[in-house]
Amino acid sequence: MNDSDDGTIEYSVKDGVAHIEISRASKHNALTKALTRKLGEALDRLDSDTQAHVAVLSGRGKSFCAGSDIAESQMATREEMVASRDQMSIGHPFFELFSRSLNHKPVVAALHGNVLGLGLGLALDCDLIVCDETARLQVTETQRGLGGYRHLALMKARGCGIWADEVCLTGRLFSAEEAHSAGLFNRVAPSGTALDVAFGLATEIAANPPLSVRETNRIRRWHFAKLVREIAFETGNLKLHLTEDFEEAVRAMVEKRAPGPFLAR
Repeated sequence: MNDSDDGTIEYSVKDGVAHIEISRASKHNALTKALTRKLGEALDRLDSDTQAHVAVLSGRGKSFCAGSDIAESQMATREEMVASRDQMSIGHPFFELFSRSLNHKPVVAALHGNVLGLGLGLALDCDLIVCDETARLQVTETQRGLGGYRHLALMKARGCGIWADEVCLTGRLFSAEEAHSAGLFNRVAPSGTALDVAFGLATEIAANPPLSVRETNRIRRWHFAKLVREIAFETGNLKLHLTEDFEEAVRAMVEKRAPGPFLAR
């Protein structure tokens, strides 16, 4: 299936391992609501697929996922923004991606290229993470005025400590090796091999009794899901996507200039 501006999600299975691929290469796999829903459908398919016991999630082309689609999520009219739901809130298609699972089959993220904002958030929702050594990673929500609190909490839950404070408060780019040293990723792969390494890890998992793996992963996910729901509840009324600072950050990005001054409103 050819990639298009709208994008699609590819799904295949071999030897007990499913491959779920975000296919919107022309836009660095940026996620729209429609593409996010398709991803949710693929994860639902994995959950019920008797031939698949584990999955590898990757992105086609030059990037894993460059985040949310800017035109849809951050350049809408004021009326559309007011009516929209925060991507990190309960009920948004992104929030619900892993919440409907019944069998809790592990998903191994294979990261490469740009892994930014919502794309990094998607990786953090996966169960294991393999990252190409050349990947570009960033909590872009901080600089965009949306807040990096969800990324911070999930990084802390993975044991990243004070390093997570730094990258989420500064919003700076960071490397795969730096993140691996902090405990964020399971493996760092030589350039161009992240997908192969992720499949190797998935194959190791698939060799185990499936119910044993699923129950282990169910408990892991339960703790993460509880944390994510607590964050959504605590931050649900912030509506940072309606602030003047957010508008300025987006305008500056589109106009390719330094943002500011920010007014804390």
